[in-house]
Amino acid sequence: MHTSAPSTAVTGFLLAIGSAASFALSGVFASSLMAAGWSAGAATTARITLSALVLLGPTLVLMRGKWDLVRRAWAQLLVFGVLAVAGCQLAFFLAVQFIPPSLALLIEFTGPVMLVFWMWARSRVAPSGVTLAGAGIAVLGVVAISGVLAGVSLHPLGIAFALVAAAGNAAYYATGAAGGHGIPTIPFVGLGLLVAAVPLIIAGALGVLPFHLSNSPAEIAGSTVSPWLVVAGMVLISTVLSYLLGVAASRRLGATMASFTGYAEPLFGIVWTIVLLAVIPTPLQWLGATLIVAGVVTVKVGELRQSRARRTARAARP
Repeated sequence: MHTSAPSTAVTGFLLAIGSAASFALSGVFASSLMAAGWSAGAATTARITLSALVLLGPTLVLMRGKWDLVRRAWAQLLVFGVLAVAGCQLAFFLAVQFIPPSLALLIEFTGPVMLVFWMWARSRVAPSGVTLAGAGIAVLGVVAISGVLAGVSLHPLGIAFALVAAAGNAAYYATGAAGGHGIPTIPFVGLGLLVAAVPLIIAGALGVLPFHLSNSPAEIAGSTVSPWLVVAGMVLISTVLSYLLGVAASRRLGATMASFTGYAEPLFGIVWTIVLLAVIPTPLQWLGATLIVAGVVTVKVGELRQSRARRTARAARP
């Protein structure tokens, strides 16, 4: 039976929202584990390693007869695994030790703004005025969230780690956009998670990365649960499910529209933090959240307009 385009778009939108909502729970899960005695390194390693194992089966099936593609894409996989996955997630989990998960997630999502300036420096082609305006709005949002304007600042280490996570977020978008290697999305994610797990496991084994586990009960929404139940939620809901829903959404909406709906994630981060951790942002932080989301969406609009203008100019050439 033929599925209409509007129906496909609605389904894709719902899948994208589901992906954003499930991924936004990761900060809540991480905060709960670390409050129960887990180190950020242990929580990150458990999340990435177990998620890689869950996706190992689908990865092996989808890569059957295509392993030559991995040799061609080793650089993209390395950057994706080490920086976009391991570095980003570790920095984010370190950030939530010092600041609320919702605020760390909002700062992390300034990654596309960093990517704009990186591409500007690399190509020496200035972004459009709309893009620069969006970047400025997002930066003002980070300043508002930090609390500097109110005279009561967030912990500087929390902000610093969240900005490192934003750099990893930028790497995620950059490597995710490079699809010329031909590796399907799910195995690319699965292989990237395996790459990310290796340095984390080695660093933890050598004692370079603090690695502390605890069987003490974790607390979520006022209830105490086994920490391993929290780990299961972090792996199955906030990693595997969120990636699968995101992939399905991208196939229905296209990469551009799916990335726009992905910016619901920081807003879900605020909702989950309020509901499950009872941490309510201040009015100034609400303003900062609004500015960050508005700024990043404006950056995306500017990039889209600039891309269309380039295509139109190329088509007009004789």
